[in-house]
Amino acid sequence: MKNQILALTVGLFSIASFAQKNELKLVEKAIKKGQSKEAIATIATLESSENSMDPKLKAKYYYLKGSAYGKSDVKKAADAYNDLFAFEKEQGKYKYTKLAKPKLGELIQFVSKKAIAQYGDKSYKSAADNFSLTYRLSPKDTSFLYNAAVSASLAKDYDVSLQYYDELKDIGYTGIATQYLAVNKATGVEENLGSKSNRNTMVKFGQYINPTEKVSKSKQPDIIKNIGYIYVTQGKPELAIAALEEARKSDPKNLNLILSQADMYIKLDKMEKFGELMEEAVKLNPTNPTLFFNLGVVNANENKFKEAVEFYNKAIELKPDYADAYMNLHVAIMSEEKAIIDKMNENLNNYKKYEELEIKQKELYRKALPSLEKADSLDRSIESVRALLNLYDILEINDKADALRPIYKEMRSKQ
Repeated sequence: MKNQILALTVGLFSIASFAQKNELKLVEKAIKKGQSKEAIATIATLESSENSMDPKLKAKYYYLKGSAYGKSDVKKAADAYNDLFAFEKEQGKYKYTKLAKPKLGELIQFVSKKAIAQYGDKSYKSAADNFSLTYRLSPKDTSFLYNAAVSASLAKDYDVSLQYYDELKDIGYTGIATQYLAVNKATGVEENLGSKSNRNTMVKFGQYINPTEKVSKSKQPDIIKNIGYIYVTQGKPELAIAALEEARKSDPKNLNLILSQADMYIKLDKMEKFGELMEEAVKLNPTNPTLFFNLGVVNANENKFKEAVEFYNKAIELKPDYADAYMNLHVAIMSEEKAIIDKMNENLNNYKKYEELEIKQKELYRKALPSLEKADSLDRSIESVRALLNLYDILEINDKADALRPIYKEMRSKQ
């Protein structure tokens, strides 16, 4: 009796195996004819028996399943190919793996190109989904997860973006990469040639010259900063500060992290803390003009104009073409104007005192004029031209005022 049951079981298994084999042949034919819908419909009938499928058919089944779904359902196709790789590795045979790997590579390229195009079209939600899918298909390409986080944030899908950023933190993503550069002899333009070997080959053939290498900066500070911004947007400033403070514990002298934390305090309108961090940053990098400029801004906002002037002058000393520093220096010097005008209004009936104050006012304008002229020469705007015209008229510098007036008129007409 036992032998009869065993024979019956084997018979049923053989029938099922035979049926599966025939179904796979139908799938294969449909794929060859480009009938993807028919191929998927037939594969769907086999999915329920996937776990109990004849091992002799399983590799082929996974391969055909991946081929059937293809670009119509990249996730299912990739899952099938990955199941195939794992199965054949276990079996020690790689017949279908060799066929499937290029197909998986094509799917990865398809999805990544789609994500890049969607990002370019500002379809950030779709771009985030496809960047994330690209990373899931090819986990070694961690930059796609970073792109997914940025895209989700731009789509204002902050919970998802935060999830991606946290994952980047967990895997220790830095985004540091080496660019292999050389100058194209035909165009004179420096280009990134992808890999060291490719760059060296192109130089050897004489098409490129001046090979160099450039290492990109770590994106970790940006990740922490973006996490902080998301928390601020979500109304959780305490979590934003905590995230930045936690990051700095492991690297307290990281200038980028200090600046990210300082920037966060600006968002929270905590200028005192911003100023403290700027001073800390200056100690670490005393030749950075932007840091001194920011300290000037902090002091100006606190009405410490004398200190602001010193910091702006230091920024200019380090960067002589710093247009914003010259403009802010002009504004800081002009801060004394209000007190002089208030006293003039108090002494309208005291001609002598009024005249003294008027002379003092013009001295102030002459003191502020050079920095304004320099700012305008470096980065002309309608604001700088308007301010210059005002000073020229008050100081009766008529030749310069007359030369500037038509320029101002033309700028206004274009607004």
